[in-house]
Parts: sequence; structure tokens; C-alpha cells
Amino acid sequence: MNPSAPPARRGNSLSSSLGLAEKLFSSASERRFVAAIDEGLERVEEGLLVEMAFGDDLADVTSRYLLAAGGKRIRPTLTLLTAQLGEGGTDAVVSAAQAVEITHLASLYHDDVMDEATMRRGVPSAQAKWGNNVAILTGDLLFARASTIVADLGEEAIRLQAQTFERLCLGQLHETIGPREGDDPIDHYIGVLSDKTGSLISMAAKVGVMFSGGPRELIGPVASFGEKIGVAFQLVDDVIDLSPQTEETGKRAGTDLLAGVETLPLLYLRQDAQTDVDSAALLSEIEANVRATVKGGQVSEADLADTVRQLREHEVTARTHAEARRWASAAVEALDPLPAGPVKKALTRFADRVVERSA
Repeated sequence: MNPSAPPARRGNSLSSSLGLAEKLFSSASERRFVAAIDEGLERVEEGLLVEMAFGDDLADVTSRYLLAAGGKRIRPTLTLLTAQLGEGGTDAVVSAAQAVEITHLASLYHDDVMDEATMRRGVPSAQAKWGNNVAILTGDLLFARASTIVADLGEEAIRLQAQTFERLCLGQLHETIGPREGDDPIDHYIGVLSDKTGSLISMAAKVGVMFSGGPRELIGPVASFGEKIGVAFQLVDDVIDLSPQTEETGKRAGTDLLAGVETLPLLYLRQDAQTDVDSAALLSEIEANVRATVKGGQVSEADLADTVRQLREHEVTARTHAEARRWASAAVEALDPLPAGPVKKALTRFADRVVERSA
């Protein structure tokens, strides 16, 4: 490993990920449960530094760039949580968690190219720093590295990784092409979120059970939980995109909106604009500012900020948050077959945390 490469940030824990109050997991067995997850997360973090190292100096720096920028490690946390339905954080579980997180990181490099994003996790995006070609190739390298890890886990893991990667690509393709004639734009958008976000979080939940020797009949319920909570997670991101708290979000308010990305608040606004004059006026203002921004026109920061504020305060944003809560509730319902205990309790808290977050 190149000793000059920046280290990944530490400090991830189940308590920080879920915002656990001490009283929520207060018994001795529950504290051991939390300690086991935290130990697993530390092993995942240490392994990521090793697995994402490359002999090539340039690849070594670019591949660990976003890893070093931080991240919530939501997917590894979910894998380690569902693994407690079996034998816990086995070596295979930790490897699977690393493969899922590396796949996620690889997708971020590609997403930022597709979206022309300039910031990611509070730092310049890889494509802004090194250009599109380097960002794309770095993402490809990380997908390859994840596949190498998965190959050691057996045929079932290889098939699951391939199916998930296919859905990630289809989600990006459908987002790029947009809804076709006859498609409902909102249903199309939710389908994109299911593929782009839900599929990988679903995989994270599945591999925890699969590689801990957990009950096979619980793979379906945790996979359903993961997919639904992934949709909820992305819908909350749509709300967070409008947040003025840039020091928390790491992004300029309205980054997606002003880049022309069709998020759910905007889709709801388009729907309302057909019958509501005020919504139609705000939609026209947004579209004019987006066109001017894309063409490099002169739109003042104050005007852009006011446009974002208006959408943030419009009821479509509250409706989006309500939809996120609905998906989170459906995710919790999917957990009904799980036995009562700390895993079910933690996953329920996981769902709550998704819709409570502000960054």
C-alpha cells in the first residue's frame, strides 16, 4: 500500500449510524450485540484500506479518494446487522460487506460523471479533480476489485453481485433516457431509485444472512427491507438536496435541482403545475434558472437561492418526505417474519434514522 495515500476516516459505529440512545440497547446482551457490530465495522474499515490499494501509484490515490472522504458505511452496517441472525461477523460476512461498500464507492465515481457533479462528501468530485476519464476508469477498477472479493465467496455471491450490477446499470440507463411515452413519470422515478439505490442496499442485507449461516427463509424479508429502505433513503436525499445547511450536506443547496436532475419534489411540482397557477409559475422559474445555469448564463446566487427556497417551502417537498416515511414504514413491515430481538429492533431504528437524517 502506498504510504502517502490518505487514510480512511474512522469513527463509524452502530451507535453513530443509528443514533442509538443508551436506553434503547441497555441490557448486557444488547450491549454485546452493539459491540459485535462495532468490531465488525472496524474490521471492514481496515480491510477496505487493504482491498482498495493498488500497486499503480495513480490508481492507488484515485481509488481511495472517496473512501478517505468519509461516508456513513450504511451498507456494511446493514450487512453486519443481518449477520446477527446467524453466526455474526464471520470472515465471509466481513468480506461481503467490503465488496458491497466498494461497489457503492465505484458507483459514486460513475454517478458524478453522469451528473457532472462537482462535489462529493464535502470534497471536489473525482471527475472535477482528475477529469471524466480518470473517474470512469477508477470506478471500473473498483468494480473489478469488488468482483475479485466476491469470487472468493462462491457462485451464489457471484450471481448476486452480477444481478445487482445489472440493476445498477439499468437504473442509470433509465434515469438517463427518462420515462417513455405512456410511462408515469413518478412510477418511473421510483423504479430508478429501486434499481440505483435499493438493489445494492438489498444486497447488503442479503449477504449478511447468507454468509453468517442465518435462516435462509429470512433472506427474502431482509432483502425486501433493504430495497424499500433504499428508496426511502434516496427520497430523503431529494429533500436534503434543497437544504440550506451546506456545512452538513457537503453540497450547495439545490445541486441536483439546478443540474436539471428530476427529483421527486420537482416531479410533484410538474404534476401540480397542470392545475395550480402558483406551482406553474415556480416551475417556469426553476426551468429558466436551470437553462441559464446549463448555458453558463448570468443568474445571481441570490436568485438561485431564492428559487431553491421556494421549492423547499412548497408542499411538494413535505409530500416527498411523507413518501419517504411511507417507504420506510413498508420496509419495517417487511421485517415481520424476523424473530423479536436486537436485530429487529436495530433494523427498525435503522429505518427511523433514514427518514430523520438531515445530511
